[in-house]
Parts: sequence; structure tokens; C-alpha cells
Amino acid sequence: MSIPPQTIEPGSIDSVCVYCGSSDAADPAWLEAAAALGKALAAEGLRLVYGGGGVGLMGACARAAHTSGGRVLGVMPRFLAGREIVLDDVETVIVTSMHERKIRMFEAADAFVVLPGAIGTLEEAVELLSWRRLGLHAKPIVFYDPGGFWRPLFELFEQFIADRLVPPEFRSCWEVVGRIEEVIPALRAMPAGPTVAPVMRVVA
Repeated sequence: MSIPPQTIEPGSIDSVCVYCGSSDAADPAWLEAAAALGKALAAEGLRLVYGGGGVGLMGACARAAHTSGGRVLGVMPRFLAGREIVLDDVETVIVTSMHERKIRMFEAADAFVVLPGAIGTLEEAVELLSWRRLGLHAKPIVFYDPGGFWRPLFELFEQFIADRLVPPEFRSCWEVVGRIEEVIPALRAMPAGPTVAPVMRVVA
């Protein structure tokens, strides 16, 4: 899969992609936070781009955005349509694979929010950070980190830096917030422009 280099100019965010869990058994506080984000996106006139399902945090976010009068675009692989329960009330694109889903979501979004989730959310977030690290995009990325949910991931990133596998500038690829109402301001505050971290070199 290849993507063209993309940057976002200040103030030009129109669509926000949200990565999050699909489990209805998730912490009720996280489901409420996802719904609050959906409402906030609608109130700000920002389109929600998401994985197309009606379950878990993704469903809570999408339903809240839709019922609040917001624009919503779902992208759902055909093989998951029954399992993740497509929301019929919102615009949904049915694609053939997970790879196509991810690239369609990426291309449709100007910025990204990562809420609590499991292996799928982790995979999406890490790929997005990898693309930014490689200079393929400079779209804002914000993690919502309730109670330190993402702390183990950030600690792993710090280990990468400590072991000189990535430079300290890698930390500039994302922002972290602890309250859902901080998400949209954080997206808008992230600097625009290409983010290409320097290659690590060992000095003899």
C-alpha cells in the first residue's frame, strides 16, 4: 500500500477520523466519552470518519454525531458488516478488505483521534504514526488517554527513543489529552507541515 505525501494547513480541518474499540463491554465511561466526542464533532461542524460499525465506542461516537446533526462517513469491510453491525442511518462505504478500509479512512480525514481500543485500534494507530514518521503525512493525531490507558504504548515509544531506534523528535508526531473536551482544541493546536524525523546515526 502506498500513499502520497499529505499535509494539512492551519484551520483547514473538516473531517476527523476516530479509531476506537468495537466492544459493547467496554468501560461505560469510555462509551460516554466516545458519544461526547461525536456530539462535539457535530457541534463544531466536523465530519466524523470511522470504521462503519454500530457497536462499542465506534457505534456510540457515530450515533451521537448523527443524532446531533453531524456528518458521518463509515467505511466497512464486507466481511465485517454482520459482526460490527453497519449503521443504516449514516453514509457507509462497503469495501473489500481491511487494507482498503484503512486507506479510505485515511484519505477522507484531515486529522485523527485515537480512543481506547484493542488490537485493531492499536494497529491503526501505529501504522498512522509510522506513516507520519516517514513523512507521508502531517495530519494531527491526538490520543484520548483516560486513566493512563495508553501509557504502556507511550512507555514503549520512550524505550525506542532511549535505545536510539527513533530520535526524540518522534514525540512530536502526536498529542495526548486526558479529557474528551480537550480533543478538538488539541487537534487544532498541532502544528501543520511535514514531520520527517531525522535518521538515527551512531557517532563513533
